[in-house]
Amino acid sequence: MRALVRSGALAVAVAGAQAFPSLISEARAYEPKREDETAVYEEVWRLVRERFYDPKLKGLDWQAMGDKHRAAYAAAKTDSQRSTAINALLGELDASHTHHYTKDETAYYELVDIFAYPLRRQIPKHFSGGKVRYAGVGMFTRDINGKTFVTAVFPNGPAEKAGLLAGDEIVAADGKPFQQVGSFRGKAGEKVALAVRRAAGEATIDIVVAPKWIDPGEIFEAAVRDSARIIEANGKRIGYVRIYSYAGSEYQRQLEDVLSDGKLKDADALVWDLRDGWGGAHPSYLSIFNTYGPTLALTGRNGATHLVGYRWGKPVAMLVNDGTRSGKEVLAYGFKKNGFGQVVGERTAGALLAGTAFLLSDGSLLILAVEDAAVDGERLEGKGVAPTIEVPFDVRYAAGKDPQLDRAIAVLADGA
Repeated sequence: MRALVRSGALAVAVAGAQAFPSLISEARAYEPKREDETAVYEEVWRLVRERFYDPKLKGLDWQAMGDKHRAAYAAAKTDSQRSTAINALLGELDASHTHHYTKDETAYYELVDIFAYPLRRQIPKHFSGGKVRYAGVGMFTRDINGKTFVTAVFPNGPAEKAGLLAGDEIVAADGKPFQQVGSFRGKAGEKVALAVRRAAGEATIDIVVAPKWIDPGEIFEAAVRDSARIIEANGKRIGYVRIYSYAGSEYQRQLEDVLSDGKLKDADALVWDLRDGWGGAHPSYLSIFNTYGPTLALTGRNGATHLVGYRWGKPVAMLVNDGTRSGKEVLAYGFKKNGFGQVVGERTAGALLAGTAFLLSDGSLLILAVEDAAVDGERLEGKGVAPTIEVPFDVRYAAGKDPQLDRAIAVLADGA
């Protein structure tokens, strides 16, 4: 049986006892050393001391750092406040893949699902039936200056069907302050009225959404397939596909399928959108754009043909932004270095360390950087990858407009 170990850094495909080479460390559940230890803060402090990739902890006096933020944790009254105190401690390290998450964040469920296989023994303790899921509407949001904005809606999901657009500010849900998870908790199959502001300074409009149970892996895989579409421009058929998460080889298979014999097989060119979401991509995924490699066609007695090592030999442009992180940055680096096409958008996040997941004693999640990473000898951590064509994009109140995509289409349509 084939299983997947997925990570926000890089992905490891596991078949029995074998795995392809990767930088990712295996996720694991953390068990407190003392049963009477209830302070999650102390668990995190000790895990960092014992497992952080830099044994010198970047020169910090870790005991002093622990003392510095412990009082805020002790005074906290809510899970959110306690998580804020923990993240203040982790922030001293100034490292990617080092963050604390609670069940009130969609990222919590997405990351637990990404690390589902190594955490398989602990997941049943915190999820009914052992299934990682949450009630939601299928979208990415970002808090900017105290306001929540939609940055992407998943194709064919409840958010898109209801008419939500990237750039919308979500002000309230059923008359209460909006919460990523809390606004939809216990409401799968029901309706929730969102107060949405589409333009700065304007009155809100009501958009009614119908939350459903979200299985992160399933919705990310479907989103790759459903995002694929043809855009007509200057007499050319420009294909478009977006990878919301690359933390698993199934997403690459979806890409190969839509390009080889799916919606985009007759496209003249391709926009490969790696903005936002999760990393997890393996460097070998770039081989799809390396036309020097062979493609093997296997045909069965029923006449169906399956391609192995499929290659896209037509023009391609990549979309990136400051939410392009981790393994996706490895792809951006290699794509740019090898001249496969134009990289359009903004500098990537500069978040490339190998992370491990720990389910803590209260069920919250710690992602911790446990290995350093370099691409062709170059560290991208804190640096990122600059685009070849820079197109700034402030998503706030964008009303669905996308200047980065528009520029990539123009580049491909003009043959530049």
